[in-house]
Amino acid sequence: MLRKLCVIAAAAALAAAPLPSLAQGKKDSVVMGMTLEPPGLDPTNAAAAAIAEVTLYNIYETLTKINEDGSVSPLLAESWQASPDLKTYTFKLRKGVKFHNGEPFDSAAVKFTYERAAAPTSTNKDRSLYQAFTSVTAPDAETIVVALKYSEPNLPFLLGQASGSIVEPKSAPTDATQPVGTGPYTLGSWTKGSSITLVKWPEYRNAAAIKLAKVTIRFIGDPAAQVAALLSGDVDAFPRVAAARSLAQFKADPRFNVLIGGSRAKTIVGINERKKPLDDVRVRRAILAAIDRKAMIDGAVDGFGTPIGSFYTPGSLGYVDTTGINPYDPELARKLLAEAGVKTPLELSLKLPPPSYARQGGEILAAQLAKVGIVAKIENVEWAQWLSQVFTGPHNYDLTIVAHVEPFDLVKLTEPDYYLGYKSEAFNALYQQIMATPAEADRAKLLGDAQRMLATDAVAGFLFQPQFISIASKKLKGVWKEVPQFENDFSTWSWE
Repeated sequence: MLRKLCVIAAAAALAAAPLPSLAQGKKDSVVMGMTLEPPGLDPTNAAAAAIAEVTLYNIYETLTKINEDGSVSPLLAESWQASPDLKTYTFKLRKGVKFHNGEPFDSAAVKFTYERAAAPTSTNKDRSLYQAFTSVTAPDAETIVVALKYSEPNLPFLLGQASGSIVEPKSAPTDATQPVGTGPYTLGSWTKGSSITLVKWPEYRNAAAIKLAKVTIRFIGDPAAQVAALLSGDVDAFPRVAAARSLAQFKADPRFNVLIGGSRAKTIVGINERKKPLDDVRVRRAILAAIDRKAMIDGAVDGFGTPIGSFYTPGSLGYVDTTGINPYDPELARKLLAEAGVKTPLELSLKLPPPSYARQGGEILAAQLAKVGIVAKIENVEWAQWLSQVFTGPHNYDLTIVAHVEPFDLVKLTEPDYYLGYKSEAFNALYQQIMATPAEADRAKLLGDAQRMLATDAVAGFLFQPQFISIASKKLKGVWKEVPQFENDFSTWSWE
């Protein structure tokens, strides 16, 4: 309560004070706010969404480009054609493109990128996708042919994600700190803990269309500081800002555009099924029965979320509402724990990454679990710690809270080393059946079966699909409202 009063007081003081105009500098530069700092700048070797927020379509490019409405258009590929069974895709590449270091972009670079992503030592978050390629061939410098083990109707979309960024073979080992791509921007500077600056690359193939010569990205984790930075004019735009409690003020201020958009993100309570007693489905269902999703949405994201019951979101092909499979029922939770032979209080670790939805949601989760005899010991960790300890290994956690922002990622639950530790031959077989079904209506039905299976198996504490708030100067154009994936495409930003 004290912190909330301080935030309100700070906002009121700012509202009462004379406000400078938004920081525009020259009309060819912009300052953007971001919650998390990326751990590196190579989106092909790490899972953090913050890497894509800085680099995707700015420093690096992909064969295809994902647009605000979720549609896919050509980027480094001018066109593509799929075989009738959706197992083979042929891409015709754009001519005359080069990397920032002067090396030519061609089919050899694409082949290198995809084979590197599939290597046993790869840390690409979508390695399983690239390992499903039976071959990547380059008949000539401007053609690449991808053959898959199974039908993949979403391949053009998947290749437009940050994990599909095309890298230059010679520079690939140092891309995390010295990124080299084909995009309209290069890295100007990186002040760790503070900001990253991108500068327009004058040799970009369509440089005249790029309106911003410089983009400064400031890292501001605290929600109150994010609001203050916008109100004071220190930043011009803040995509996915934690400003729900200040919306009325921003909506009433004629300097701002307030954009509230949907997403394909899934916020979940991750449960480590490698550990006892969490390997028992009754214990996992008890955890889910202890969770009041509405209270979680209200407290963690100020009501900006839609309840979900599986690893899938409303609006996606074949979506079914599975929230009724694991409803809020504390009495059932206590009963299930007793049936599983669990003596209460059951002590579990709860590791929380920095975003406010995780930290605020963690406090609510701990209180809800306490009512059924589960003591969740909260441990706040930085993003790099969360990735190394929870996500990539050694999976040293019991519970966590995280938002998975990528669409079409059911495949993750078939991966034996995925951090949740879910192992189900039945689900793996069903997923393969989905991938082998080209007809959309039939695939939608199978996707419904998959969602019901994941809910019944209580694979995780499925919480909500978040809505994201973005706030920008009314004079700044190109900031997205909808969030099909985390990206900030500065090539489309411009001042009026």
